[in-house]
Amino acid sequence: GDTTPEKEILEEGEKFRNRINTLCKTAFENDIPIMIDAEDTYIQHFIDKVVMEMMQIYNKEKCIVYNTYQMYRHDRIAILEADIKKAREEKFFLGAKFVRGAYMERERARAAKMGYEDPIQPDRESTDRDYNLALKISMDNLDVVSIFNGTHNEYSSKYLADLMIEQGIDPAHKQIWFSQLYGMSEHISFNLSDAGFNVAKYVPYGPVRFVLPYLMRRVEENTSVKGQTGRELSLIKKERQRRKNETG
Repeated sequence: GDTTPEKEILEEGEKFRNRINTLCKTAFENDIPIMIDAEDTYIQHFIDKVVMEMMQIYNKEKCIVYNTYQMYRHDRIAILEADIKKAREEKFFLGAKFVRGAYMERERARAAKMGYEDPIQPDRESTDRDYNLALKISMDNLDVVSIFNGTHNEYSSKYLADLMIEQGIDPAHKQIWFSQLYGMSEHISFNLSDAGFNVAKYVPYGPVRFVLPYLMRRVEENTSVKGQTGRELSLIKKERQRRKNETG
């Protein structure tokens, strides 16, 4: 049989599409939202295309399928706006999970080696600006967008909560969720939850050899959240002392 690289790539692409369709169809039938994670730039366009197809099929009545927008890429605001326009025109709901991103060194090295434009923002401030802008754009289009705010950043968490309060939106609005990794940024999760906002704790699952690199990327990603780690540690110590005093 023909096993040219092009044919193999097409076959692998079709297998991926079929697997994603099986997952999304099952999620739809069981009324459980499903999130498709983001990957490296060179394959992200194909993932976006497949996930958009899934949304067109399964997000007709409400949001079941979510795509992930890595806001450390400088083209994501334009992509988000185009996706919202498409959702409006074709009458489906857009599921948008926002993250900052975690493949910066790898992306930059590949772009330099292969001679194409670096897909990553020039600096941290640009990423933060676009991340928060994406939340604002989504809130302004809440009739067609469901938001999953996947961040350990205190400002971005408070920013979305403040936007909801300003617009008089119920904290428990079913289209807006906040999320942090299980065991990380508990002060953000607990305070949001205590105030009535929807909060999910993200639990990585899988073989250790796959989960550990994932967790290490999250640690690297969060070293840029200045001051929060120290504050989190002091809050843990304070809570330990409080519990000790209660039982003592």
